[in-house]
Amino acid sequence: MYKAVQAMQAVAVRGGRAVRARWGAAARRDAGMATAEYAMGLVAAVAFAVVLYKVVTSGVVSEELQSIVKRALDAQV
Repeated sequence: MYKAVQAMQAVAVRGGRAVRARWGAAARRDAGMATAEYAMGLVAAVAFAVVLYKVVTSGVVSEELQSIVKRALDAQV
């Protein structure tokens, strides 16, 4: 990130094709890293969702949730 800031300052001060091309390459590398980070976060979220789904749909947990809902619906107001 620091190199990208330096490159932007160089473009602002000097201008020139070589400096602009170098800044463009740095920006593309940063964009790729952000995409990879989002992809890893998405994979982790899906894995967590699968584990949570397996826990909630297991026999013991499912029965317990059903009994909680049934007691709530049968409650006297």
